[in-house]
Amino acid sequence: MNNLSIQRKICILGDFSVGKTSLVRQYVEGIFDDQYLSTIGVKVSRRIVDVSDEKKVTLIIWDVAGSEEFNGKHTSYLQGSSAALLVCDLTRSVTLPTLRKYVQRMREVEPAAVFVVIANKSDLADQFEVTLGEVKSFANEIQSPCFVTSAKTGEHVEEAFTQLALVMEGI
Repeated sequence: MNNLSIQRKICILGDFSVGKTSLVRQYVEGIFDDQYLSTIGVKVSRRIVDVSDEKKVTLIIWDVAGSEEFNGKHTSYLQGSSAALLVCDLTRSVTLPTLRKYVQRMREVEPAAVFVVIANKSDLADQFEVTLGEVKSFANEIQSPCFVTSAKTGEHVEEAFTQLALVMEGI
């Protein structure tokens, strides 16, 4: 039996310091580093996901820098993407509503792209400014699954990326 192997470009989108790079490092390398390093431009990583017995998907993960203005330069990073992980920070309420601009821009560039919403930093429960209800409401609005994650502990990180691969492949 032949195994089908395909590649899919995905983007990690969200404001600065929501944990995009930490999520990717946890998923790809299984590590977490407390030191904050701002992403300049884009960093590309990859990981293979088994979506079925016969099919593997290589995720080409574009960790796109967060910014106040999601400008034209960033638009070129979105081209060719099949999907995006939309990341907000549970400890900063302003990071959830700004995900709308990322959805809008992605839909302008790649109308068929699918999304998974991630509410990150679940390990900081005593500092939450965003409720699970608000996250679920936004995810329902854009018809996407959502996950509450911690890049630090690894909670639900694997599941979020796997779900994105499955949604992309219509599984």
